[in-house]
Amino acid sequence: MADKRKRRRSELNPDGEAQLPFKNSLKSDSIILQILKEFSDCSTAPSSSSSKTLDDLGLSSSCREVTDLSLSSVQSTIEDLILKIARSILSGNGFAFDVPSRSAANQLYVPELDRIVLKDKTAIRPYANISTVRKSTITTRILQLVHQLCIKNIHVTKRDLFYTDVKLFQDQTQSDSVLDDVSCILGCTRSSLNVIAAEKGVVVGRLIFSDNGDMIDCTKMGMGGKAIPPNIDRVGDMQSDALFILLVEKDAAYIRLAEDRFYNRFPCIIVTAKGQPDVATRLFLRKMKMELKLPVLALVDSDPYGLKILSVYGCGSKNMSYDSANLTTPDIKWLGIRPSDLDKYNIPEQCRLPMTEQDIKTGKDLLEEDFVKKNPGWVEELSLMVKTKQKAEIQALSSFGFQYLSEVYLPLKLQQKDWL
Repeated sequence: MADKRKRRRSELNPDGEAQLPFKNSLKSDSIILQILKEFSDCSTAPSSSSSKTLDDLGLSSSCREVTDLSLSSVQSTIEDLILKIARSILSGNGFAFDVPSRSAANQLYVPELDRIVLKDKTAIRPYANISTVRKSTITTRILQLVHQLCIKNIHVTKRDLFYTDVKLFQDQTQSDSVLDDVSCILGCTRSSLNVIAAEKGVVVGRLIFSDNGDMIDCTKMGMGGKAIPPNIDRVGDMQSDALFILLVEKDAAYIRLAEDRFYNRFPCIIVTAKGQPDVATRLFLRKMKMELKLPVLALVDSDPYGLKILSVYGCGSKNMSYDSANLTTPDIKWLGIRPSDLDKYNIPEQCRLPMTEQDIKTGKDLLEEDFVKKNPGWVEELSLMVKTKQKAEIQALSSFGFQYLSEVYLPLKLQQKDWL
């Protein structure tokens, strides 16, 4: 009985509160801040992947990339395309769109750039064909709507676009997909079309920027933070005294860090897209990285989908590989939660989840991806995940206390420079 009382007392601090695991390993904040300062200073030099372009590389197969175009350029390009179609119809040949293929077979990972790009294969989309007539009609309709936006100089959301012709589009995924095709056909970025996604991502912390002329201080936006503007063109004049950018996968972890004002203890900017990365958040993150020259550390779930989300931010998505030059943020470090952390931080078994067969398949598929193979640390962690068949969410750390993430786990990770 006496042994139990003694053991119970040893687990309490002088104030009678439970001692947080590994808290005794933490050094003072001033020492951790010095480590972060040195890390931030080393990150100001541009990486080789961010300074190169496709034109600098002698690739075996040519690739296709889009650029930002002015509204007048987009308008004239659409008009030239429609005139070409009209001439083809008048000559008795009907018409067809020459659409860049965005299939998996037409994607290429370029190690020198550390991102996925689109190769130059195209597919013909004729109107006079029963299998493609509907998609050709949708393509023409999207071109018409974008042309109207150019003339009126206004922005609409993808949802607005869908509701202009619900019977034709039937499902928003169809209009969204053709919108990406139109970007490829015109050779411009999605944002050049003045069609934006609804606001999803948020940012909080040591950042001041102008949003359409209004100055926004992200330390004074409450725990909800500032919604990331869907139109990146109206964002400018970024200023920050942060030492790094913390990219968080999920809203729950973001709220915890924002409420604890983690960015004041360790000067940083905290960003989340609340799950799957949207275009606006990817553009905003890249803009911060390039303008502020800050390192980016990622906090994602310890499962294959957390790593996929991280890879979309860093290397790009296959669906939008045609615009990877504008949407990717080079050299993102994987901070956590990593598979090796589950045992390292003694995450309780009841907080670990068994991987499903689909999880395991996704993990094995990721191990075959070139962008994963390039990073031995990623391969080691992913192999461990597939071997143990265990996954965990960031919230598993809450088993040690709701503030364990901000009070112990992240400070210790930063202190030990424990990122990949």
